[in-house]
Amino acid sequence: KMGYYYSLYEWFNPLWLSDKKRFVSEHMIPQFKDLVTKYKPSIIFSDGEWELSDTAWKSEELLAWLFNQSPVAKEVVVDDRWGNNTREKHTGATYTTSEYGSGMDASVTWEESQGIGHSYGYNRNEKLEDYKNSHDLILMLVDIVSRGGNLLLDIGPTADGRIPVIMQQRLTDIGTWLQTNGEAIYGTKAYKTPYQWSPGKMREKKGQAFMSGYSISDKIKPGAEYAHIENFFTSKGKDLYCVVPSYSTQLRLRDFKVAAGATVSILGCNKPLVLKQAGKDCTVDLSGIKPGDISAELFVVKLTNAL
Repeated sequence: KMGYYYSLYEWFNPLWLSDKKRFVSEHMIPQFKDLVTKYKPSIIFSDGEWELSDTAWKSEELLAWLFNQSPVAKEVVVDDRWGNNTREKHTGATYTTSEYGSGMDASVTWEESQGIGHSYGYNRNEKLEDYKNSHDLILMLVDIVSRGGNLLLDIGPTADGRIPVIMQQRLTDIGTWLQTNGEAIYGTKAYKTPYQWSPGKMREKKGQAFMSGYSISDKIKPGAEYAHIENFFTSKGKDLYCVVPSYSTQLRLRDFKVAAGATVSILGCNKPLVLKQAGKDCTVDLSGIKPGDISAELFVVKLTNAL
């Protein structure tokens, strides 16, 4: 479905600079309604709200029109950026937003917004090391979905509309991984816990929805002192998906009692696996799986009818 980004204010519009009230009433609101009426977006990502309150932007009036009178009233979803007092509040918003942040959890409907590099638009000054590699992008997607979120990955075209080759390569790699493992992403919900941690001390997590420096890649690396993430979880109906960031000969799900009749498989792999209940834990023997049997470093173990 089609959606668009809409900035409430225009940085250098003469009317905005001279008369903000007139800009809102005579330019922004008519333009917004015209765009919605003509192009019928299913998603609207509002931004540029920080200069004024939702009252000054007339956001309540605008959203009332959108959800009751517009041609997309029955299906449109919007974010939480409708005034400098509305972020992370459900005052008309369908979902909340995090931007290069540490994300949120399944208690709210949320979306993480990031570029492949440090910039949203194409930035010719960015070097190779400024771009996330394919593995880290897939890991970021898995992390966000395991916590009930949606990933909005920004692709910045060049001035003449081309997608840079490095971005094409990253997108192709993500698509290849999803061809095999997308079942664990699309249409899933957060499980009761997003991760299984190894034993060890937990690092302090400082939640921040903007430029937090959060890196999920650091949290899967084993260390002598601190716990690391062993598995990510998503669920769909009675099925549990375990995204495994690194191979070991045995998958052990601690404090997990599997339902009677459950079966186990690896997405994209036809080799039979055995699921066992070992006291409070559930185990899957992976010793027969060879490197060529699985499609990627991050692979998915599916427990069918396990919940």
